[in-house]
Amino acid sequence: MRSDHLTQLRKGALELAVLALLDRAPSYGFEIVDGLAGLPGLEATTGTIYPLLTRLKNSRLVDTTWRESPKGPPRKYYTLSVAGRDELAGQTAAWRQVVTAMDALLTEETR
Repeated sequence: MRSDHLTQLRKGALELAVLALLDRAPSYGFEIVDGLAGLPGLEATTGTIYPLLTRLKNSRLVDTTWRESPKGPPRKYYTLSVAGRDELAGQTAAWRQVVTAMDALLTEETR
């Protein structure tokens, strides 16, 4: 797969991936980057994740709190808000609909 194809697909999925990670547990920025690094195709840099987190916060989809860190300065933790949980549910349903349709289309194409 060409890297530009993967980049375009990842852009559309990254917000959903971050919301899904935050649904599992509150996390700070680098922890999110690290969590995505373990998922091939969803790797992202802090330069991508922090602006996305800011946008999610400004849209009131996530809430933030500062917590002391065992090492270094306090960390800003992100948690899903009620609106964020609703957004996650909506994006998840849309994602599943697209994946089902694409799977059907690609299966037909390969016959």
